[in-house]
Amino acid sequence: MLYIVPTPIGNLEDFTFRGLRILKEVDLILVENYRFSKKLFDFYNIKNNTNKYHIYNEHKIIPSLIKKIKKGKKLALISNAGTPGISDPGYLLIRSCIEASIKIECLPGPTAFVPALVCSGLSANEFTFIGFLSKKKKRIKLNNLSKENRTIILYESPHRLLQTLNDIKYFFGSNRNIVICKEISKYFQNISRGTIEKMILYYQNIKKILGEYTIIIEKM
Repeated sequence: MLYIVPTPIGNLEDFTFRGLRILKEVDLILVENYRFSKKLFDFYNIKNNTNKYHIYNEHKIIPSLIKKIKKGKKLALISNAGTPGISDPGYLLIRSCIEASIKIECLPGPTAFVPALVCSGLSANEFTFIGFLSKKKKRIKLNNLSKENRTIILYESPHRLLQTLNDIKYFFGSNRNIVICKEISKYFQNISRGTIEKMILYYQNIKKILGEYTIIIEKM
């Protein structure tokens, strides 16, 4: 059995009783970065065996993980924050388990884009989630998305935020409404609403842009 266990994206209290039980009961927890996971483990007194699982080693260790599960071991996969497989490692392991006829169970839980979309006030009936835009194909992707008639959700890092906003302005125009959610569920959570032009001016006046961002773009 492989359990996919979402972990809090900010407030450590945003964790389920079931997720806590599973992390304490499994034979091995796969962690993206132990330094991040340790905060959760200390908060909930989780003392269990761990192994690193991230984009740099997943191809190498998946065969050995499959063998462990085949021998009857129960494993749990967590990322630094949120749901594994959503802009985080997990896809390759899940696919390999499916190919090996291994049972997978994904618990419901935290992910940044859902609360950001709900809080945005923009239409949530139909939306398209992109995650982080590819650096090489960002402008091509934005050009295609500008024709999309659904609410669009993007993730962006602080050092690329202003450039991405300017790229959005180029393809979407300056008057399209957007909502920018910073640090969902964390102490410095902030939600900014307005036109693309207004958001660019807002962030140009911030001396040092920090945090993780979810950008919600109004549909046509």
